[in-house]
Amino acid sequence: MDFLEGIRVLSFNHFLLGPVGTQVLADLGADVIGIEPVTGAFQRHWGGLGSHKVNGESMLQICGSRNKRSLAIDMKSSEGSSVVRKLIKTADIISENFRPGVMDKLGFGYQDVQKLNPSIIYAAASGFGQDGPYRERPGQDLVIQALSGLVNINGSNEQPPTAVGVSAADHHGAQILAMSILAALFRREKSGKGCRIDIDLLSAALDLQNESLVCYANSSVKSQRPPPNIAGWYFPAPYGIYQTSDGYVAISLGSMSDISDALDLPELQKFSDSDIFKHRETIASLIQDCVKTLPVTEVEQKLEKKKLWYSRVNDYEAVFNDPQVQHNGSFLKVKNQGEEEITLLAHPAKYDGIRPGVRLPPQALGAQTGDILQELGYSEDEIQELQVSGVIHQA
Repeated sequence: MDFLEGIRVLSFNHFLLGPVGTQVLADLGADVIGIEPVTGAFQRHWGGLGSHKVNGESMLQICGSRNKRSLAIDMKSSEGSSVVRKLIKTADIISENFRPGVMDKLGFGYQDVQKLNPSIIYAAASGFGQDGPYRERPGQDLVIQALSGLVNINGSNEQPPTAVGVSAADHHGAQILAMSILAALFRREKSGKGCRIDIDLLSAALDLQNESLVCYANSSVKSQRPPPNIAGWYFPAPYGIYQTSDGYVAISLGSMSDISDALDLPELQKFSDSDIFKHRETIASLIQDCVKTLPVTEVEQKLEKKKLWYSRVNDYEAVFNDPQVQHNGSFLKVKNQGEEEITLLAHPAKYDGIRPGVRLPPQALGAQTGDILQELGYSEDEIQELQVSGVIHQA
């Protein structure tokens, strides 16, 4: 994919939001250079799942590093700082997600960078924002989920607040980062003007709840804990998850009449579509009692006859084997540096029917350090000297 061919991105990012956001740009053809300390960025050393690694690389590292080149350098040293300044002059975009003020201390804050490259697009991501009362607090996905109210609306009123089982704010924030950079890049193409972009995890988590927050702010219903089975505080019945004899099924939208006919539940006929919110607990209980002794396939067949909106609840094994997921090409397999095959989630969009592929699998730390320095005019002897002095690391 060559949409962003000729655009250079310097990614001073760690953990998940920044790496995944710049990976979107890399998928679209940008030359994304991941700039890390000589010991490696945080994501190379932590990745959940008991710190399981594939060919020495963590899960967190490989999910946000494809199609990028790796430069490992000590930016705090005068020699390393000099290299980065030269690199900035060649860049179109800088992306960083350190805590506010860190890049300023290193001499690479927006004002400093703008002097080196006036048309630069500078995207800074943080936990809570670049200023304000929480500026200095560490922003991490679970913390943000809790503070933003996201944890509080999950689960039923018979359960404690429940976190989303994935780094949802990080992932959504990554897409906002990529979207914002592309918008700024489009403006620069027309006007020549650079831009400073600020995004934060808290805003990303709130944006995920747009529908819920707007409903809450403009209604008299203030309870955010739905009854059992119902999938959200502001949804009417039957909208929810129901246990069958061998699994779970999600039932989304449908008239009481159609659901009554499909499940042979005449008791539902007394509820009009105008009062399904008020009586949602009763309706959900009736549906749950009906399907709990039936296998998922039978429930699906009943719902399909009335063309209702439903789906069985898939575990991950079922997701990977789902025919539509496979048809869409949502997962891809590549061989990493050690020739060991790894599975990655593909770019989420197609362009003219084509989904971007992998030019470079996730790279070892400093895999392109030498190449990038040569592009900046450093000789082999100079590169070797920087290597020996510990200013750079080469894979």
